[in-house]
Amino acid sequence: MANPIITSEMAGLRRQNKAVGYTLGIIASVCYGLNPFFAIPQYAQGMTTESVLIYRYLFAVALTAIVMLLRRESFRLTLRQVFLLAGMGVLFGLSSLTLFLSYNYLDSGIASTILFTYPLFVALLMAAFFHERLRLHKVVALFLAFIGISLLYHGEGGTTLHPIGVLLVIASSLSYAFYIIGVNKGGLHALSSYQLTFYAMLFGLLFFLVILVVRGQALQPLSTPMLWLDSLGLGLFPTFMSMVFIAQSIRIVGETPAAILGALEPLTALAVSVMVFGGVLTATNCVGILLVLLAVLLTTTGGLVRRCMRHR
Repeated sequence: MANPIITSEMAGLRRQNKAVGYTLGIIASVCYGLNPFFAIPQYAQGMTTESVLIYRYLFAVALTAIVMLLRRESFRLTLRQVFLLAGMGVLFGLSSLTLFLSYNYLDSGIASTILFTYPLFVALLMAAFFHERLRLHKVVALFLAFIGISLLYHGEGGTTLHPIGVLLVIASSLSYAFYIIGVNKGGLHALSSYQLTFYAMLFGLLFFLVILVVRGQALQPLSTPMLWLDSLGLGLFPTFMSMVFIAQSIRIVGETPAAILGALEPLTALAVSVMVFGGVLTATNCVGILLVLLAVLLTTTGGLVRRCMRHR
């Protein structure tokens, strides 16, 4: 017979671990939503998107390398892993590049909301290339997301979002969806979250450096203290901390709760847009945002709901 005191203590520890997992998920999502907070001021000081992202990735790679050295994690890769991670790094970098470029055309909060549709693209790509069944809840989610983005695109007073900005965010979301599928289907599960983060960022950094060379441009220097602070903040909070904390959260509470907490990403970016940069949200925008969030939550929790209904 189990000792009730020990059983009670174990239950308490599990609750504490879950609380830690949820807390890490919240911190990760809020951190990622801070991308515009650190990036847009750098644009205002004349930094190009490529330079902003190079410093972002450079600081994130350095931080991850330090943590890996402290944890005594191996940097060793097989040749196959090198090629796979190079591809993943390009996809990850392309997602960042198109998102940050979209800030030049769209309100950063709206851009982050549209970016949050990446789970829907994952569902569509899995159905198209891996013959995964597109269940009813995902079809409904796609319909809700379409309506939501339409409401964001066609605002009140006849105004519309800049089409180039919308296309850039959709390209960012699609690139990230390919990255997720590539990691899951490419046999990279043997790598730790730190190894995956380090090499995805490293190859993404090389991708941006190649872009600079091809364009014949030079990397802009961080010429003011504020540029240094913003670059360090961008590398630390929405990059290193976000990626490490979400990985830890998934390990503790699972993918579905972590995905639900991910809704805080666009909400944080929207709050930054309104409170820091003076953005304005119309009633139509708010309805569109809610529909997009609902669509993504329906996609990420559909399997959980189906399992609960099956065991009623």
